[in-house]
Amino acid sequence: MNERTHLMIKVAKLYYESGLTQEAISRQLRISRPTISRLMQDAIDQGIVKITITQDSERFAEVEKQLCDIYGLLEVIVTDISDPDSNSEVSKDLGVTAAYYFSRMVKDGDVIGLTWGTTLSAMVDNLKSTRIRNVVVVQLVGGLGEPSSNTHATDLVRRISLTLGATVRLMPAPGIVSSVDLARLLRSDRYIASAIEDVSKVDIVFAGIGGLTKNALLVRDETIITWSEVRALMDRGAVGEIGLHFYDIQGHLVDSDLEERIIGIGLEELKSINRIVAIAGGNEKLDAILGAIRGKYINTLITDIYTAKNLLDAAK
Repeated sequence: MNERTHLMIKVAKLYYESGLTQEAISRQLRISRPTISRLMQDAIDQGIVKITITQDSERFAEVEKQLCDIYGLLEVIVTDISDPDSNSEVSKDLGVTAAYYFSRMVKDGDVIGLTWGTTLSAMVDNLKSTRIRNVVVVQLVGGLGEPSSNTHATDLVRRISLTLGATVRLMPAPGIVSSVDLARLLRSDRYIASAIEDVSKVDIVFAGIGGLTKNALLVRDETIITWSEVRALMDRGAVGEIGLHFYDIQGHLVDSDLEERIIGIGLEELKSINRIVAIAGGNEKLDAILGAIRGKYINTLITDIYTAKNLLDAAK
């Protein structure tokens, strides 16, 4: 084996098996990025690396097309997951797929909006460090839960801005406050009003969808919202939430005083954004995803194959 072939194999293993970026390989091996790129292409040309499209990928592509056609979505990305009954595993696996989609979709000059949640946190964890010029990341809802939590909206915005070298626009307020009067007062604050105004400039949203169970992050320790408040919303037909707005299985907003206590993007503002990407899956979130689609609160979905098939069954 000559030295160049040996180097091709090393580069291929670092990229495809270890998951390093071309930039990271370049730094590690002290070889220019154009040379890394040529070595990778030569490895494919010489059969050292073989890229195949598996039957599963083809099967997923057909499911994706059917979901787009049936529900009028812009795009659907379906992936496999290890355990549809494990919320942590679902979040982790969807986060990997969402990070790849994010890297493909976000371009120079984009304004990105983020909500909050464990799946979004998994997406941010899997983003490769890169620099996209003139990107702005906007916090769409006020802070929720423990500020140091990696699922907190402010923390997500800051982490993603560090990864991309982007400018941040924070929402300097809680996501839910104790009274309607306090919410009105806070919205009149010039800094909060300015943050809410930034929402209108967003090009693409990455959002989590919340299911209504006792295990849901929103009610897990009842510091954000209590289970009795959620139960009252469920009695009115609520099946899920997006950006703290609760809706029923048909996508209709479930009205309550909670709606008036939210500091963040409104549902009509959300629907006006060109691309709203929801990252959600697992057996507990089917109704929540279905309601979000029917309400047109999202137009792009990243989900797992089990949820995708259940969405197809729900349309029959």
